[in-house]
Amino acid sequence: MTISAIFILDSKGKIILSRDYRGDVSATQCLPRFVQRVFESEDTNNLTPIFEIDGVNYIYVKYNNVYLLAVSIRNTDASMVLLFLYKLVEVLKEYFGEVEEESIRDNFVITYELLDEMIDFGYPQVSEPRLLKEYITQQGHQLLKSQVKVPKAITGAVSWRPEGLVYKKNEVFLDVIEKVNLLVSASGTLLRSEILGKLNVKAFLTGMPELRLGLNDRVNFTGRERGDPNDPDNQQKKPIELEDVKFHQCVRLQRIESEKAISFVPPDGEFELMSYRLSTQIKPLIWIHAVVESHKHSRMEYLVKARAQFKSRSFANNVEIIVPVPPDADTPAFQASVGTVKYVPEKDAVIWSIKQMQGGKEFIMRAHFGLPSIEAEDSVQKPPIEVKFEIPYFTVSGIQVRYLRIVEKSGYQALPWVRYITQNGEYQMRMT
Repeated sequence: MTISAIFILDSKGKIILSRDYRGDVSATQCLPRFVQRVFESEDTNNLTPIFEIDGVNYIYVKYNNVYLLAVSIRNTDASMVLLFLYKLVEVLKEYFGEVEEESIRDNFVITYELLDEMIDFGYPQVSEPRLLKEYITQQGHQLLKSQVKVPKAITGAVSWRPEGLVYKKNEVFLDVIEKVNLLVSASGTLLRSEILGKLNVKAFLTGMPELRLGLNDRVNFTGRERGDPNDPDNQQKKPIELEDVKFHQCVRLQRIESEKAISFVPPDGEFELMSYRLSTQIKPLIWIHAVVESHKHSRMEYLVKARAQFKSRSFANNVEIIVPVPPDADTPAFQASVGTVKYVPEKDAVIWSIKQMQGGKEFIMRAHFGLPSIEAEDSVQKPPIEVKFEIPYFTVSGIQVRYLRIVEKSGYQALPWVRYITQNGEYQMRMT
């Protein structure tokens, strides 16, 4: 992946600053074409972040009132360039608090320094904000040659973690978070269901430790079958086929298949170790059945039943059931077996809030609205019911952490903590 030049433009397409890395693209030729394509185009619906004009590839992102543009004449990896531009935004936010035209102009010297350190001859180099802050500071000062020292992390194999970290209490926290996307038709048919998961880590560890994370044997990263397919015990355990798996750069990928474990030297602080997607038929965790009775030109009555379809030892916290109602509804009246109900006219919805919902339980809510006018009500498509929730100590996919080992040459003792959370994603149920 090579980048010929980087341009940071204002909201009118004028250059705030730029850096030419390879000298093979002329700014006077490529920028007018970019401005004409992006700023002067009448067909804004067909604008794409990647396009090519006369052999020059244009890749850009817009953030607030600035455009970050990368150009290249080579057949470069566009997705990697986009990733770098978003990483550049992240670094600038870390330095300036917010990325805007004014903050770039006020800090153009530091921005030039960052562009020089993050890219060398068109090849991305260091992009971790914490490492860049070790030798690019916001306070201007003069350095003697004896004071100039490149951080070891920049030249070492572990560029994401600085050396010399010391903590009085060594701890690492691992959160397994899964979000459920689900859509159910008015007849009760499951139309779409998937799980979006991620493993978040907070590491407060001394030195340069290596962590080894072992998941249950059912988890399959590669798509290959594990074990003997003729083994009856293996047939009973349905594998968890993960898709779109993404690892943090600290993970040693070659060891995943050989050791059946995730081995990594963690960055300091909080980071996302891994993300994944799982396409599977999911039994709705919270089932909503709504009956709407309409009395023409007078009133509407709602009967909403909510049933927790997970095991009784689990609890769903902060449950919100958002039921859409007509925009001209008035004089609301509610009755619920548990929780509180309120009418939110700016959202044209009723929100039924339940602080805690035990598995296996069923609750009922009734709502009554007056309707001053109804026209062609039956022909209007009703928005779906949305459900929000959070279930601790529970994962839908069945992923479990078997062990989390911390190995450091000094041999200190560290405390690993593991937590499971299942949350709603786009969790919707259509009404009749």
